[in-house]
Amino acid sequence: MVTLVLLPGLDGTGRLLADLAASFGPTVEVIVATYPPDLALDYAGLEPIARAFLPQDRPYFLLAESFSGPLGITIAASAPPGLLGLVLCCSFARNPVPLAGLLRPAIARLPLGQLPFGLLCFFLLGRFSSCRLRRALARSLSRVAPEVLRSRTLAVLATDVSASLPRIRVPVLYLRASEDRVVPSSAARLVVSLLPQVQVLEFPAPHFLLQVLPLAVSSRLTRFMDEIMSPGRAIPS
Repeated sequence: MVTLVLLPGLDGTGRLLADLAASFGPTVEVIVATYPPDLALDYAGLEPIARAFLPQDRPYFLLAESFSGPLGITIAASAPPGLLGLVLCCSFARNPVPLAGLLRPAIARLPLGQLPFGLLCFFLLGRFSSCRLRRALARSLSRVAPEVLRSRTLAVLATDVSASLPRIRVPVLYLRASEDRVVPSSAARLVVSLLPQVQVLEFPAPHFLLQVLPLAVSSRLTRFMDEIMSPGRAIPS
């Protein structure tokens, strides 16, 4: 059995990864990490929490969705025991929208809990929006304190772990959504420029790729993991 650890997006609840986790067969053990919904932590504060979900007694793969990308990159670059491969989904190594950095003072005061929900759905779901996905998004966000969402947004604007990319020695797969309105294609190009051996797969989906196409993604992830664990390939201790 192969183990896959999922690091969630900005909400940090892990609830939005339920469909993906359920789409794997019985040969894949899925561990969904969660972040405290009431603690305003930056990436440095969240890293030990994320690491606590990593298995200590067996090999595993790590998938970092969107917000968690910098955590996945930092963890993989440190070569933790047992890590076989890293998957980045609709994610980034540094602030994917540099101009947004100019808005940091405004975001620090912005009542994120009062942002129009329709606007969030436009950016996260696009034309793939449905009642079920909107309900799931609303439930997840309702469990997280507004100041925590603000803190994580500010962390994205300040992050830059691109220097860690060349230190990653395990295979890396980047999942890109062709209709992503949050993370531009330049984020994937940066990863490729610093880690040329990365595989990039594109899906016809919005930023919520894992939520919209869980079966297609799990099928491709299973193939990625099977290829790495095939007989004759060395497994890190």
